[in-house]
Amino acid sequence: MNYARILLDLYRLKRNERKSSAQMNAMQDKKLRRLLHFAWKHSEYYHHAFAEAGITKDKISKLPLSAFPSIDKGILMEHFDELVTVPGLTQAEIRKFDEEGMENQTFRNCHVVHSSGSTGIPGYFIYDEDAWNQMLLGIIRGALWNMTMPQIIKLLIGRPKILYIAATDGRYGGAMAGGDGIRGVGASQKYLDINTPLEEWIEIISVFQPDIIIGYSSAIKILGELVEQRKVEVDVKRIICCGEPLNPGLRRFLENVFRTPVVNFYGASESLALGVETGREKGMVLFDDLNLIEVENGAMYLTSLYNFAQPLIRYRISDRLALKEPLMGSPFTRAEILLGRDEDILWFEDGKGSRDFLHPLAVEGFCVEGLKDYQFRQIDKTAFEMLAEVTDINSRKAVRFEVLKKMKGILAEKRLAHVQFYVRFVDEVIPDRSTGKKPLILAEEAAV
Repeated sequence: MNYARILLDLYRLKRNERKSSAQMNAMQDKKLRRLLHFAWKHSEYYHHAFAEAGITKDKISKLPLSAFPSIDKGILMEHFDELVTVPGLTQAEIRKFDEEGMENQTFRNCHVVHSSGSTGIPGYFIYDEDAWNQMLLGIIRGALWNMTMPQIIKLLIGRPKILYIAATDGRYGGAMAGGDGIRGVGASQKYLDINTPLEEWIEIISVFQPDIIIGYSSAIKILGELVEQRKVEVDVKRIICCGEPLNPGLRRFLENVFRTPVVNFYGASESLALGVETGREKGMVLFDDLNLIEVENGAMYLTSLYNFAQPLIRYRISDRLALKEPLMGSPFTRAEILLGRDEDILWFEDGKGSRDFLHPLAVEGFCVEGLKDYQFRQIDKTAFEMLAEVTDINSRKAVRFEVLKKMKGILAEKRLAHVQFYVRFVDEVIPDRSTGKKPLILAEEAAV
């Protein structure tokens, strides 16, 4: 993307922040109807799916989105070739392209992102050039959230140096989009793979001296600890966390160590620009001008309003959101809490055949002074523990007391008072070595 064009398009996108809720809804519906008509005309899968649901061409502009059929990753993979609108593009060709490595960034003028998920079988998400560029603008806006255009221009004129810390050795959407976005705004960039030895982190960061840091919250936490230990010095203008949840205690730690705003960016392979949270909004702000998100019976459905190469209409994502009304003066929907993945759930039984669950992020709402980071491990069907990392070893007694008291209330509210809960302190909460991300639920075999 051309630098001047990016600034102009970014200015236009940021103007949506000043729209009224009614104006945002009207713009969102206009984009939705265009997408639906395009999918009916150009996607063999959607044409048949709409017809089977009794939806004809003349009804597309009238029916609510909830009347249209939903899909999930399984349906997408099964019907990939008929769903995409790029002529002749097949999933088999993309898989072969993916297996050849990262030498080529695009295939048939499409950017290819893969997501393995729990099955380990890659699912592919494609973006044509127009969709990719629109998504990049959404990412840039989110990364620089709460900044005015004059402030953004002043920052970018200085050609900031941006460090990206995450898994970088595959077609990860964040790494690919982040790299293109950084190049687009004329900034210098440095990738730091999460598996790089810490000694090399210190050397790389000391030499590069980044102005902005982007990456997994667990990775940036490690960097923050290096700063706290005075093993490395940085003077950064902004921290951008992505790829995994950011709990309040870790946000506080990062803000205190780096003394700079911390942005929590929300994206997925299906749509890399979904929302942003800075701690000021009392929730995650969702990009309603790029996506339409529905929540039904606790399930989240995404409709990407900008990707016509691979239309995703009412696509079920395993993240869970509780939607809220926009803040006063903002047209954007808010999510009360970003809950995470279906597999990150603790299930319990009461011995009488009754079964219920507790999601670990259900405790996100409470903040305990001194609690820096944590994971959960299920012991058995009636017990679990928190692996807790504290900012000061002398605070362990106080942290244990507060965590146990608050968890007792949560379990009682959930009618899980029979479940036993323990707090076990650890020196460090460590990310998974293969993914670089911090799992909320620690696997049994890893909890030693």
